[in-house]
Parts: sequence; structure tokens; C-alpha cells
Amino acid sequence: MKIIAILIAVVALVSGAFALDNASNLTASTMAVADPSRPDSDTTRDADRKPAQTLAFAGIKSGDKVADYVADAGYFTRLFASVVGSTGHVYAVEPTAFFKFEHFVKAVAELQGYAVTHPNVTVTTSAALEGLKFPEKLDLFWISRNYHDLHDEFMGPVDTATFNKAVYGALKPGGAYVILDHSAALGAPANVTETLHRIESSTVRREVEAAGFKFDSESSILANPADPRTAKVFDQTIRGHTDQFILKFRKPQ
Repeated sequence: MKIIAILIAVVALVSGAFALDNASNLTASTMAVADPSRPDSDTTRDADRKPAQTLAFAGIKSGDKVADYVADAGYFTRLFASVVGSTGHVYAVEPTAFFKFEHFVKAVAELQGYAVTHPNVTVTTSAALEGLKFPEKLDLFWISRNYHDLHDEFMGPVDTATFNKAVYGALKPGGAYVILDHSAALGAPANVTETLHRIESSTVRREVEAAGFKFDSESSILANPADPRTAKVFDQTIRGHTDQFILKFRKPQ
């Protein structure tokens, strides 16, 4: 009976510590979202993106070293920078393949201006795989709504096996790899990444786990069962309200 009591106490302590960590992450994320210096171009997107809950799920915390891949104008980069603080660092990676899109050029310039006054942010532009080289090991590698693009012609396409292995090598043991993307319909053809800019979560899991990652958890924060997943994500009938998944993987300790 004593052994059982001890085990119950240990489980309670671990569960309590886990709950406290989650609460702390949510508090830090909520404060980052509430930062009055955030531009209107970011805050107007908050209702659709649910950033506080999303960042809390990612588990980002003060002092973390984070990569924001395809950072674009820096919606998440700015939030990450606020959470990690002066002892952390955010590496915003802008793949050169995206510079074919006019809006992306302007967005990167905007983020580079932000980095000038925020020393805990570094913005780099490089080819897809070159952008996976960092001066230190990371706690979190983040890619939002762009993992599917790795499969597309304008990106090369990128060899996802090589990409995920490089992410694995960039992370510390225990580090997190978080992927947020638009859901494709079950059994959708492989070219759905090109036609609708969507991808099946099962495809992502298969590719990432093949690189040695262990699946950690999935969030339904941005799920939308009403999305038939048959329209392009830019279609005005669904834009901003697509069914989205968030997957978290871990590099084994």
C-alpha cells in the first residue's frame, strides 16, 4: 500500500508541474499577444489564428532558441521574440523561392526593419535547405502554413526527407518541431499541395517520423469541421477559416 501511495504522490507531483508549466506558457503567450506595440496588420488576424493558445501548445518559453521558417512579415516572429525575451533568440528564415511573390518582398523588408530594433531576432534569406543552418541548437523549430509548399514546384520541390533530417540535426535533444498547416481531404491526391495548398496531417506525420522524430501531440485549436477541404485556401468562401491542424514532434532525448 505504501508503494502505491508513493506512486500516486509522484504522479500527482508530475501532473501538477505539467499543469503549472502549461499555465505559465499560456500566461507568457497571452502577454505577448497583448503587447500594444504589435502592428494592426498582426492584431487583425488574431481572431482567426488564436495565437495565445497556439503558442502555449508549442510550449515556447523564456530563453528559448527558436526558428520561424518562412517567417514572412513576422506575425509569429514578433510573438516569439516577446516570449523568449533577451536571453532567447528567434531565427526568422525567409527562403529565396518565395521572393517570386511581390508581397513577400515587402513583408521581408518589414521584418528586417523590426529586427534592427530587436537584437533577439535574426532574419536570414537563403535557399530552402541552406536556411536550416543555425549558429546554435534550437529548442523549437516552427513552420506555419508552409510545410505543404516544400512539395511544390516553385520550392524545387524540396526533398522533404533531407529537410526533416536537417531540422532534426538543428534541434537540441528533446527539442520540439511544430507544424501548422491547412488540412486536405482524406485520400487527396499528392498534388493537392499545388492545387489547393493543403496537405493531409497523416502525410506530415509519416514524413517527419521517418526522420527520427517522435510524435508528441496534436491540437485542434484551429480545426473547422465545416470546411469541406475542397477549395483553395485563398478562396474567399473559406479564407481565414480553413480546417487546420497543429502537430508537435520531439527529437528524442
